[in-house]
Amino acid sequence: MLGAIALSPVPLPVAHIARNMGLTRQAVQRLVDDMRADGFVRLEPNPHHRRAMLVLATERGDTAYRAAIARQERWADALTAGLSAEAFEAASALLCEMQRRIEGSDPAAVIEAQPQTQGA
Repeated sequence: MLGAIALSPVPLPVAHIARNMGLTRQAVQRLVDDMRADGFVRLEPNPHHRRAMLVLATERGDTAYRAAIARQERWADALTAGLSAEAFEAASALLCEMQRRIEGSDPAAVIEAQPQTQGA
C-alpha cells in the first residue's frame, strides 16, 4: 500500500488506489484506516470530490517505505548473486514460449489427445 502511495505522481483517493492495485475499495479503506491510526498515512481534502479524501504518506510512512525497499533490494541482490545474465535470458525466453503456447492452446483438446493409461 505504501508503494502505491509513494509511486503515484499525485495523491489519490482510496478508490483509485484500490483500482490501481486490483483490490476492493473496502479492503484498501481498512488498510488506510489502520495505517492512519499507526501514523503511516494522513488524509487531506480532495478538491475534486468532497467525500473522497486523498491519501498521503506521512514522514513515518515514507521512512517505512524506504526501509522496506532497501530490505527488498538486499534480498533480491542476495537471491540473484552468482546467476549470469544468460541464465535470466534463457529463463525469460522459456517463460515467453510457455505463455505463447498457453495462449494458443485449447486445454480441452490437449487433455483429449493424451493417451489413456490402464486402470485410470
